Amino acid sequence: MNLVKFFNSLVITLPSSKAITLNWNYGSMLGMVLIFQILSGTLLALYYSNDFSLSFDSVQYIMYEVNYGWVFRVFHFNGASLFFIFIYLHFFKGLFFSSYRLKKVWSTGVLILFLMIVEAFMGYVLVWAQMSFWASVVITSLLTVIPFWGELIVMWVWSGFTVSGATLKFFFVLHFLLPWFFLVLVMVHLLFLHETGSTSSLFCHGDYDKIFFYLEFWVKDLMNIIIWLLFIFFSLVSPFLLGDPEMFVEANTMMSPVHIVPEWYFLFVYAILRAIPDKVVGVIALLASILVFFIFVFINNYKSGLTKINKFLVFNFIFTCVMLSWLGRCVVEFPFTLISVFFSVLYFFWVLLMLLNFYLVGGLFS
Repeated sequence: MNLVKFFNSLVITLPSSKAITLNWNYGSMLGMVLIFQILSGTLLALYYSNDFSLSFDSVQYIMYEVNYGWVFRVFHFNGASLFFIFIYLHFFKGLFFSSYRLKKVWSTGVLILFLMIVEAFMGYVLVWAQMSFWASVVITSLLTVIPFWGELIVMWVWSGFTVSGATLKFFFVLHFLLPWFFLVLVMVHLLFLHETGSTSSLFCHGDYDKIFFYLEFWVKDLMNIIIWLLFIFFSLVSPFLLGDPEMFVEANTMMSPVHIVPEWYFLFVYAILRAIPDKVVGVIALLASILVFFIFVFINNYKSGLTKINKFLVFNFIFTCVMLSWLGRCVVEFPFTLISVFFSVLYFFWVLLMLLNFYLVGGLFS
């Protein structure tokens, strides 16, 4: 009975603002994609081998021999891109509407984003192709910047002196287990959201414009079906458009690719990392590019003034992220290296201005 009441409070009688638009569908879409990825990933794990000598061949086995294995592999591969499309849209929507005023909701959301990047990276490595193998070598070696314990931590992750089969098993276990933790974290995220109520296009949390979540918002969430139909069409027509040709070549530990490039959803942080010649500073900047958004929760401000300025800053921030993503695919040579430095600085500049605007609004209107 208590479970029925709990479910009822989550999706039936939940007070929701009438001003919520389709921009608030990103969260429900992310929940659907997460469930979809867990189910498709579980089915793939039944046939995947985490032995480094068999892992690449097991992926090909899934594609060519397992009944409808190619469908689950293609959907899971593109499902990761679909997830990041909506998590970035969800994040940018939060910036536009100052959702960081909801401290618990914002902090758990940023944590989910950070952990999802780690989770997607480990899944990327599991293919054990040329690009993913060497990307794992580059990224895991960054742990050496940790003072005193860095090299020991890297050797522990590698389970040896280089990326090997033991490393692949380590990544596989974490990649399989973490999504179940994400389910719990998403539930905590939703509980915090329902505790405070969502933001809206009116920038308010008052009860005077609230209605029940059912039926209107059920209908709005069902419009996600349109996105799913487009996703299925794209996955079947251009399944590997968002991938790299090197992902069809088995990992060769003796020869690295000419130009190491991660998946598109990592490119903006990768560009920031490459823009800084010093390894330690580069890793700090890479982590700060996501973790810096935790700082917003330390400002006690529930006002909504200067929204035009905030929108201007967010639009410029989005443009900077797009440029960094493009630069992440470019070769490491002039003028791309110089432009990368410029936009990396600009990235943190816009974040600082958003932070200052958020802080000053509280001071001006308090």
